[in-house]
Amino acid sequence: MKLKTLSVAMILATVPMTGAFAAAMDRTGQSISAFLQPGNYAEAGLSVLDADVSGKDALGNNTGDMAASYHSASAALKIQATDNISVGLLFDQPFGAKAQYNSDNHMFATQTPTGREGTSAEVTTENLTLLVGFQPNANWNFYAGPVWQQAKGEVHLRGQAYGGNTQFGSYDATMKSADAWGWAAGVAYQIPEIALKTSLTYRSEIKHKLDATETGGFGTVIFSQNPAFTPGKTEVTTPQSVNLDFQTGIATNTVAFANVRWVNWDGFSITPNYFGQALKGNPARVADTLVQYDKDQWTINAGVGRKFSEKWGANVSVGWDSGAGNPVSTLGPTEGYWSLGLGAQYSPASNYFIQGGVKYFWLGDAQALTAGSNNVGQFKDNHAIGYGMKIGYKF
Repeated sequence: MKLKTLSVAMILATVPMTGAFAAAMDRTGQSISAFLQPGNYAEAGLSVLDADVSGKDALGNNTGDMAASYHSASAALKIQATDNISVGLLFDQPFGAKAQYNSDNHMFATQTPTGREGTSAEVTTENLTLLVGFQPNANWNFYAGPVWQQAKGEVHLRGQAYGGNTQFGSYDATMKSADAWGWAAGVAYQIPEIALKTSLTYRSEIKHKLDATETGGFGTVIFSQNPAFTPGKTEVTTPQSVNLDFQTGIATNTVAFANVRWVNWDGFSITPNYFGQALKGNPARVADTLVQYDKDQWTINAGVGRKFSEKWGANVSVGWDSGAGNPVSTLGPTEGYWSLGLGAQYSPASNYFIQGGVKYFWLGDAQALTAGSNNVGQFKDNHAIGYGMKIGYKF
């Protein structure tokens, strides 16, 4: 059974990660599918995640929706330089977090000199991955290359969960943008005649040292001016990961696909320099970090893609994510998910296409805790919706 007419459906197998809402701060799944497309290829995409995460604080009051929506961009360029050598440049925003608590909840908000404010935080990263592949024959592809990553973040702690108007409940930090290097490597195998394609990709951890401006007392106390504290940078290490991707033709114009992803979140933490030193002097603390995770993440997505005509195709997928431990940080109080996704593709011509996808997430329940106190909230029965669009061009 030859399935060379599956070109549209095979590309559709890249859709299921659209709008990912994974454990900890994993956002994109770090796919390299664009690099494994045949010939010369370019793509650009945008996904949006709209989550509704709420619960009850330690006093039984509603927290309101604390999950701010966010978008994530991606782009890729792949050149088949010779019959045996390919080069690819991939851009994505793999890790991040965005939280904004309602200013009416006393546990996570307080009155400041400029008005009432809720706890908020945002972390963003950007990746550029350069891959060089060697194809000794039509079936195998061995690839590796450097990864450049930029990271930055800011956090504003407010409310009784962090100690009211103490230095923790009036704490602000801005971690300035900094870059660092890692690497990626993998191997892929394909049998084009039956639309079989599988790949295994490893990405290294990347260690950042960020300059951070930290203050307490709603900006009036500058920790760097206190001789009791030692100056230093904030060290953050984004985790190593492994992706296993598989797809195969199962009938004329139909493919099945699956992705398994492991991310080494166990031991991950974000501890701004002065924040960590101040916590050590707090007898009520239960940890010395602002954010931490104690379990690795496993994510599985699987589905079926089908080509209906030369211009139209679609897919359906289901997903599961293990989470990265529970209790979790108040800045991301969910533990894993189940998901259902739908994708469609329109190809006006054989050399380019437009994809769209939507995915619904049933988010896992979680307990929330802070670095300076015990569990401060229960978050249950939450959900998220992801939307995505991608344009691809073969040349």
